[in-house]
Amino acid sequence: MFLSLFNKQTAGHCVIFLLLISISSCGKNDNTPATPSSQVEPAIAPITTGNWYKPALGSTWQWQLTGTINTNYNVNIYDIDLFDSPVQLIQTLQAQGKRVICYFSAGSYESWRSDKSQFLINELGNSLANWQGERWLDIRSPNVQAIMASRLDLAVQKGCDGVEPDNVDGYMNNSGFNLTANDQLVFTRFIANQAHTRGLAVGLKNNLHQVNELHSYFDFAVNEQCYEYQECELLTPFINNNKAVFHVEYNSKYSNGSAELINMCDDAINRQFNTLVLPINLDDEFRISCL
Repeated sequence: MFLSLFNKQTAGHCVIFLLLISISSCGKNDNTPATPSSQVEPAIAPITTGNWYKPALGSTWQWQLTGTINTNYNVNIYDIDLFDSPVQLIQTLQAQGKRVICYFSAGSYESWRSDKSQFLINELGNSLANWQGERWLDIRSPNVQAIMASRLDLAVQKGCDGVEPDNVDGYMNNSGFNLTANDQLVFTRFIANQAHTRGLAVGLKNNLHQVNELHSYFDFAVNEQCYEYQECELLTPFINNNKAVFHVEYNSKYSNGSAELINMCDDAINRQFNTLVLPINLDDEFRISCL
């Protein structure tokens, strides 16, 4: 830790300020760890008016985050990685008449990302189970919020039509921080509104237990394994508001032609979900669509 140098005039002001408050308030170093208290408005209203892309019910999609992207699927939407996808790939997909949703993790640190050095050590929590190199973030930190805003800027720069911010359920996990349900709502609403101010569509990833409080902020939902965990009913507010639900299952029991697949797809279609069965690595090893 070190203090920045001040010019003579600034130093004079600091002396006066010291007499009134404390030396800690003067000339604070940019590298000082941020106090985990959010600077965003906790009860902020959703931004709902704008001409950003809004996926329609019944939209078809492909979700691939690893490996060489297979651009040959005849679908409305591709959901691909924000960092790993070059602008040329995004433009190629859009030239085919497809919309591009760009994935990034909003609630976790990933050790391989290009902006990893921007996170402060006190913002990194416990490791995510079964996901090597990932740690929960202290989403209350203004620095974390600023990094996520920069990621949204990157999505705009690359030409993404929308974003899929992942891991917005840290409050329900052993994050290493004392995150509350309200902390999560504040952060997730912040992400949604920041996306909309940039003209980006934004989807709610999982976090089904806050759907009632969040669906009005989001344009669509992305869900993993609601049949596996018997919680698909919680996505109904999206459908009732004509917002697409993009859903995936990973269980091998949903193999092609199985009775389990047929029954699950029948129910998903009845719910107006856009359902895929995919490998958990999301590498396009196989793909089964209910539509």
